[in-house]
Amino acid sequence: MLRPCIGRFQHVVTPLLPPLSACPISRPPPLRNMSEAKKEEAKGLTDAEAREACGEPDASTKDFIFQQTMFRIKDPRVSLDFYTRVLGMRLLKKLDFPSMKFSLFFMGFEKAEDIPSDPADCTAWTFSRKATLELTHNWGTENDPEQSYHNGNKPPQGFGHIGLAVPDVYKACERFKELKVPFVKEPDAGKMKGLAFIQDPDGYWIEILSPKPMVTIASTDWS
Repeated sequence: MLRPCIGRFQHVVTPLLPPLSACPISRPPPLRNMSEAKKEEAKGLTDAEAREACGEPDASTKDFIFQQTMFRIKDPRVSLDFYTRVLGMRLLKKLDFPSMKFSLFFMGFEKAEDIPSDPADCTAWTFSRKATLELTHNWGTENDPEQSYHNGNKPPQGFGHIGLAVPDVYKACERFKELKVPFVKEPDAGKMKGLAFIQDPDGYWIEILSPKPMVTIASTDWS
């Protein structure tokens, strides 16, 4: 039943198709770089939009705290030396998990006399501290020359950095230079003056800032 229908309409359809030679060749306009277009069109949230996006914290969360950030480390001897001797943190608690072959080192800015001597009390106390750094060591990585960790600042980007507040960024950075600490950004490099970025032994970025100068840095138009 379909074939007669097709044949019946062939004489109507065919004349409507012009010969190829009669078709003008049109070139499409050059494609715009999509990444550039997106950047031009992209806009950040206004203050009002940011506030509107936030919900009111639930009453049940009133005692929540930001307790830890975790870095995987290759060599605990090197990392522990850096975070204590160079940055001034203390080892608050060490936890070992032999069956899974890894250890955790909890670092923080606490006074030595405040660290409980009783192991159980120390564990509970450590997990009650704000903003500790958890260093995770998978046993044996220190002996593997091919082992390294992604710091999140190279593609694919993800995690960025942690930040330390110091009384004087320039004095702190002078000392870091003397100690051969690698810099990502020195205080006066780039547009944002007065803050720096250093790297730990595994390449993780650490921002070095001072609270009062951040008022000027945060209010400056860097365009």
